[in-house]
Amino acid sequence: MDTLTAPSLALDALVQPDRARTTLYTDPALFEAEMKKVFENTWVWVAHASEIPRPGDFKTAQVGLQPVIVVRDRKGVVHVHVNRCRHRAATVCEVSKGKTSSFVCPYHGWSYALDGSLRGVPYEKGYDGDLDKSQYPLLSLRVEEYNGLIFATFRRDLMPLSDFLGGARKWIDLFMKQGGGFPIRTQGEHRFRFPGNWKIQLENTTDAYHFPLVHKSFLTAADSETEESWDIMNKGGYVEDLGNGHSVMVMMPELVDLEENLDAPIPEKFKALAAELAEEHDEMTVRRIVRAVGGVGFNLNLFPNLGCSAAFFRVLQPIAVDDTEVRHVALGMEGGPAAANRERLRIHEFFQGPMGFGSPDDAEVWDRVQHGAQGGRDLWVLLNRGLSHEEVREDGHRRSDVSAETGMRAAYAQWKRLMEA
Repeated sequence: MDTLTAPSLALDALVQPDRARTTLYTDPALFEAEMKKVFENTWVWVAHASEIPRPGDFKTAQVGLQPVIVVRDRKGVVHVHVNRCRHRAATVCEVSKGKTSSFVCPYHGWSYALDGSLRGVPYEKGYDGDLDKSQYPLLSLRVEEYNGLIFATFRRDLMPLSDFLGGARKWIDLFMKQGGGFPIRTQGEHRFRFPGNWKIQLENTTDAYHFPLVHKSFLTAADSETEESWDIMNKGGYVEDLGNGHSVMVMMPELVDLEENLDAPIPEKFKALAAELAEEHDEMTVRRIVRAVGGVGFNLNLFPNLGCSAAFFRVLQPIAVDDTEVRHVALGMEGGPAAANRERLRIHEFFQGPMGFGSPDDAEVWDRVQHGAQGGRDLWVLLNRGLSHEEVREDGHRRSDVSAETGMRAAYAQWKRLMEA
């Protein structure tokens, strides 16, 4: 039976506006279908521009389950190629990142230029002059970039990236202000896997409801200023559906725009940093950098695989129906003060690091969701929190309080649209 029309994929029975079946976490046929109908049918984030700043720089990634290479060619143009030799399907790159002048298949030596064109074939005379190399480039995806975020898609007829991001563009621009006047750059990552479905993690980025419970150890271990600032259930925040599956959760309204309120008192926990910065920078520059060090007061979910979460990127990568890889990418200030980048790393480690007070607790509850989903498979996963007082904004976006499940409803509505397409 065609998996896309299998009874287990009757979408109306699986997803409703305020709930979804746990089958979404457990059905292998559904997972196989969404890898094609979601991940190969929309814009997928693959890199930040700072990861490949110079010609020849590359990194490997995935679009759904398809391995890809993100590379900047000699002219500075970014390409995304399927990591598969056109001869006998071997990968042409097994290094996670680096610099190169070409990609060479280790099996039979077919070599490809940075733009994907086939340049060399060993012992070509064996083809008796019947091999047209122009017909066998690496398979390349369509690529577009917005404010340093690089996306790729297999769809040549898909809407422009700017249209796909839509209402999320404003929030991307605000997120990038945490460079404190310097460009944003990546500065290392923590990568781990959890035995659960990718959508469990997708839900988490705009889920404030869990924070004071799951992250109680973080709040207990933090200083009093940090604990007060993260009292996100009582700050008048909100969650908003931004269209196309994207959503934003505003946790600290006072930290939405980091260019505002620069004359506010410097928090006690950053006084030492401010003093160190003041040795080389004027007062306004110091205030701008210090305000940016802790990150923004919101999490932005970009469907289907990127979270711009307070001060880091959270990248999800489906592996199997019950296996997901998560990358927490630390962000810094390109050309900024070493002291500021050091402070950002310490903050990142305290919550997102492998011995931090955030990520391990999150991974534990994601594991429990997958385990619990094996029982009562006909039961619903409830997504109705905040629905009764959800308002429709002038731009058509839906908004509710900070603990609402508006972001999850947005993601599943887009998931359903793509699965039905």
